[in-house]
Amino acid sequence: MAVQETRILPPEFIEAAGKTYLGNLGTAAGDYKTADLSKVFGPQFVAGQDPLQTQAQNLATQGIGAYQPFLNKAAAAQTTAGGLTGPQAYQQFMSPYQQDVIKATLDEFDVQAAKGIPNIAAQAIGAGAFGGGREGVARAEYQSTSDRNRAALQSQLLQQGFSQAQQAAQQAFQNQQTLGNQQVNLAGQQQAFLGQDVGALSTLGAQNQAQVQAQLAAQQQLAQQQLQQPLTAANAYGSGVTSLIAGYPGQTQTTTMPSPNPMMTAIGAGGTLAGIYRAFNQPGVLNS
Repeated sequence: MAVQETRILPPEFIEAAGKTYLGNLGTAAGDYKTADLSKVFGPQFVAGQDPLQTQAQNLATQGIGAYQPFLNKAAAAQTTAGGLTGPQAYQQFMSPYQQDVIKATLDEFDVQAAKGIPNIAAQAIGAGAFGGGREGVARAEYQSTSDRNRAALQSQLLQQGFSQAQQAAQQAFQNQQTLGNQQVNLAGQQQAFLGQDVGALSTLGAQNQAQVQAQLAAQQQLAQQQLQQPLTAANAYGSGVTSLIAGYPGQTQTTTMPSPNPMMTAIGAGGTLAGIYRAFNQPGVLNS
């Protein structure tokens, strides 16, 4: 038995479309394979630092340690305040005119005290005791009282000067403490204001950078689409060709035919030869 296979091809326009698709696909794939990817990928599609971000960075860099002068002044104020403590701190606040004031006051006291002695003598004369013991006792008692009052006055003046110096030292100490605290506050405010400026510039710069990055991303997306466009178009074309082929499927037909039997062939050949032999040997055939 012999097998004969017959194929029925799709219409010629489908075959032509398939060849066109394969050609386009091969070209597009080759171009895609050898394409320069640096044109669609790379740092050129990354937004750089915005000028406002650069300004914020420079400001932050310049502001590092900007508070230090304030802290130095605060430390100096604290050191000065430390020198205003202790038992001898009042001395630098004693009035340079205190001794003169005390001397003038005591001199005036002595003058006034001396004015009382004649009264004692007059009283002694009136009592008939002038120059006597009673007058001497009165004078001694007067002088003793005057000396005590003079000493009390001097002590009062000294204590007053000391108290005033102590108060001045305490006030100076508090002033230095306040000054030091103010310097520390200024350092903190300076840093806070600097931080606000840096934050504002960074925020605005980030917004600008995001806008630029969005534009670069759109450009990169366009470049990628342009690179893939031939391959995408070829695939789309191939989908259409595939649909056509599905509508006109190729067919294959197989036909089985009997094959000659060797024995029958031999018999047939033998019969033919025998017939020819008989024909040639019939009476009158050769003689005719």
